[in-house]
Parts: sequence; structure tokens; C-alpha cells
Amino acid sequence: MSHWIKAVAIAAVITTPLLAQQRPASPTGSAAVDIGSRIVPVPGGEPTYKAGKWIEVTYGRPIKRGRDLFGGTGADYGKVVNPDAPVWRAGANNSTQLMNQVPIEIGGKRIAPGTYTMFIDLKPNDWTLIVSTWKAQATYDPSNMRELWGAYNYTPDKDVVRTRMKLDTLPNSHEELSWAFLDVTDAGGTLAIMWDKAMASVPFKVVP
Repeated sequence: MSHWIKAVAIAAVITTPLLAQQRPASPTGSAAVDIGSRIVPVPGGEPTYKAGKWIEVTYGRPIKRGRDLFGGTGADYGKVVNPDAPVWRAGANNSTQLMNQVPIEIGGKRIAPGTYTMFIDLKPNDWTLIVSTWKAQATYDPSNMRELWGAYNYTPDKDVVRTRMKLDTLPNSHEELSWAFLDVTDAGGTLAIMWDKAMASVPFKVVP
């Protein structure tokens, strides 16, 4: 083996564990839908894109890693995913955020275009989605009481929506937490969170 090949092999052995260590334990993720957008055919040419209005959820994506995520009873329910905050951040690291460029309605409440934080109040067989005007911290600052990191220091006084979520059991276990938009039309759709075999969802409408 040449010296060059040996150097490459040694570098690969050293670098691979380092890269694995640098990868975040809970990667960032997003789910988005472009309401009213179209791919328009052009005879004899490339299709064109007609822009709509975006709705997007950004969040951290924790991984199951063998845990019983939603075990426990009574006050102990959900403590694996949310051991000490008032409500669950429904993700990891920073607060989960909802950005909507078009007015939407969730749980009978109108949500004006803007950026919001989202949380879930976990109870056995009873999950409540919370949309709040609390702002999310860009980086963790324990002295910042005007914005939230995760769901620490959350209070309900800034809630815009509190609505019960529909709970379903999935046929397969999702290792990584995911938010998703389902069954979307120009009139609305369903916003869902999935982790392990649990899916919790709420319908949303696009409103004037």
C-alpha cells in the first residue's frame, strides 16, 4: 500500500468518529406547505411555478433511542419527553415554531399571518395543541424572560389557540419525531405530529 493510500485510510478512521460526534443529537427539521401554488404546464416548454402562500413548522427532531416515550400514568404521563417544563415543546432544543403567510383557523380560532410558538399539553389519551405568541429564543439565554427556550417558563397568558388533538396509533414506529401537513387542499388540511407509534393531529382551514 502506498504512503498516500495509507494516509487516506488513517484520515478516514480518525475523521469518521469525529464527524459522528459533531452531528447534533436532535437535528433541526421543517414541514411546509405552499397554499394555492401550482405547477403550470407550458406547451412545448418547461412547466412554470405559480407561487402561493407558505405555512411552515420548524422544530428540533429528537430520536427515540429505545425509550418508552409516552408511558406513565396520571401526573407521570409523558415525563420521558417532558420531564420538567409546564408543557411539551413538541420537538427538541428551541421552541417549535409555526409561520403562516395566510390567515388560518385551528380549533375555531383565527390565526393571523405571523410567527408563533407551538406546544402540546400532554395528558393520558388527551393531548392539547397550544399556539402562542410567546417568542422563541434564537440561542439559549437563561436571563431572557421575554422569550422562551423550549417550553421553560411558558405561561398560558399568550395563548392564541388551545384545542384537543385527535390521537391515532400508527402501524409502524417512527424513530425520529416529525411534523407533517396531510391531505392539503387550497381550503386547508391537517397538521400532525408523529413519533414512535403515536400520531396527534388537528385540522386547519385557510380563511379570509
